[in-house]
Amino acid sequence: MRSISGLTPPKRGEIRYKGRQIAGLPAHEVSRLGIALVPETRDIFSFLTAKENLSIATRKGSRWQIDNVLERFPRLKERLDNKGRQLSGGEQQMLAIARALLTGPELLLLDEPSQGLAPMVVNAVMSTIQDLKKERVSMLLVEQNAELALQLADRVYVIDHGTVVFEGTPAALRADRQVTMTYLGVGG
Repeated sequence: MRSISGLTPPKRGEIRYKGRQIAGLPAHEVSRLGIALVPETRDIFSFLTAKENLSIATRKGSRWQIDNVLERFPRLKERLDNKGRQLSGGEQQMLAIARALLTGPELLLLDEPSQGLAPMVVNAVMSTIQDLKKERVSMLLVEQNAELALQLADRVYVIDHGTVVFEGTPAALRADRQVTMTYLGVGG
């Protein structure tokens, strides 16, 4: 995810987006191509308010503006004047997703969006991701909670130590008892 978004140059190989080689491009150029990352660590600015975090990401021409992301995340609207460090983990995750949307991405990279969140907050975040899917936002989701990922995915890749060990639909993965037992720790 970090290599795709331009934060960590890949050691080898290619990263192609819309037919263009993007491996090694700086993050700001990757962002201009329409790729936004919601990192596992959220990476919000802790000493800026939620409103300031959103304001710095706003792009003219984006289909998402501050008003519509606040409709999607009403809790953030209540917390706009709070510094990033004063937000709960769930609120920080909502802020990270909202901030990414404001850049107007055509491809949204979501790295472990449920990590460290209370179950109720996980449901809210995943509901938002489901809504984005219905709006036909292209997403690449990395998620260790296999059941959540399978509920959201159209296509699934199971990767073990950098090697793709399964590629297919969620239904095909559920039917592959060997892969689910070996790599996901659950029965088929």
